[in-house]
Amino acid sequence: MEAKTYHIMMFPWLAFGHMIPFFELSKRLAAKGIFVSYVSTPRNLQRLPPIPSALQAKMELLEIQMHPVDGLPENCEATIDIQNVQMPFLKKAHDMLAEPFDHLLEKVRPDLILVDFAAYRISEVAAMYGVSTAYFSVFTAATLAYMGPPAELKDGKSFTSPECYTKPPDWIPFPSRLAHTKEYAALMMRNTHVPDASGVSSGQRLAKVVEESSFVLVRSCKEFEGKYLNLIRELYQKPVLPIGLLTPIPEESKNVPIDSSWPDTCKWLDGKEPKSVLFVGFGSEYKMPLEEIHELAFSLELSRLPFLWILRKPQGVDSLDLLPPGFASRTLRQGLVVLGWAPQQEILAHPAIGGCFFHSGWGTSVESLAHGHPLILLPMVSDQGLTAKLLVENQVGYEVPRNEDGSFSRDVVAESIRRVLLEEEGEQLRLKAAELKSVFGNHESQDNYISKFIDHLRNIMINKQV
Repeated sequence: MEAKTYHIMMFPWLAFGHMIPFFELSKRLAAKGIFVSYVSTPRNLQRLPPIPSALQAKMELLEIQMHPVDGLPENCEATIDIQNVQMPFLKKAHDMLAEPFDHLLEKVRPDLILVDFAAYRISEVAAMYGVSTAYFSVFTAATLAYMGPPAELKDGKSFTSPECYTKPPDWIPFPSRLAHTKEYAALMMRNTHVPDASGVSSGQRLAKVVEESSFVLVRSCKEFEGKYLNLIRELYQKPVLPIGLLTPIPEESKNVPIDSSWPDTCKWLDGKEPKSVLFVGFGSEYKMPLEEIHELAFSLELSRLPFLWILRKPQGVDSLDLLPPGFASRTLRQGLVVLGWAPQQEILAHPAIGGCFFHSGWGTSVESLAHGHPLILLPMVSDQGLTAKLLVENQVGYEVPRNEDGSFSRDVVAESIRRVLLEEEGEQLRLKAAELKSVFGNHESQDNYISKFIDHLRNIMINKQV
């Protein structure tokens, strides 16, 4: 059977940090002849990038409608639309998508469904139709390894107190930095092992998805996470395949519409020395409080280094109050603040960028290291703390020390920035990040992981026919 006859269905969790990697993988598979159906809710599909014209014959977007849920405001279909306290209600709405997904499978029968960590009910529906599922993790292999085997995810017996989260778990048999900070440990314990308003915990969701999957795909590569990939194979007792880093393809970014402010931003960067500018961006998912925005602003000012800050204005905050009084005038010659969306790929590729300061999300880490940039890390939510530890462990990132209460101070952040970009202490980190550009930015070697996955799929389909 030829690859072009295969049909894979994608069903990501309702967060753009998940939907975009699923979309990127869809494009890579379509480019190799796989037909891909990408399933989500109407509003989320509308907010995805356009399907490249060359791939439109091999990709389709399929809508399923979200049912109203008490506690979830109308038209809130992704994490970007809600506050953290509303997350359990979004998960409940996500679980209810199993019904329209069932109706979809009555009409469309793919060879395989790639599901996300939350989709345990989709796995149940797929089994009724004899369709195999596989878990596609947008988390690092290190994060999965830290969280442990399915039995641990379900009952959390090894994590009897929040303090247990502040050190590497016993099942990691090699030296590791993986651990949560004290201030985040209790929240991690509750999120992973305590059922929320949806009726199940995140750990229970992931455990069931892994158990019911034929195999597991991870957005990673053996060159960076080989030991953790091997470990989760042992923990899961099933095939675990790295799918590659899904680094954005430069040729594709040229076809994406550019914001009208980009020419001015580019002109500003053109006037800076090579490797002199710090890129600052904390994404669109984390709703940064105004006091944190102000502390970051003072940090950048104190660093005395050129910076380009992509800043998302919090809802309900007046633009005049967004930055500290006098900040714009004091930093007029030092830095540039861009409000809203900006072409991150073009910025990271610019020769003036010398390092990145961000929340240590895996997607931005991949994009930054593809250009060889050293990383200053200030994790904020979810798995970002574990990703930061992985990056520090691999000597490409420096995590900003926090205060006892979990807050950060401007002096320490400024010192961290200068350490990584300028000082002798950061030289090894800068060299290692530049070295890893040959891994993260090597599209040919990363593409080989896609080909190996297709070979694996081919073998599964042949065995089904025997």
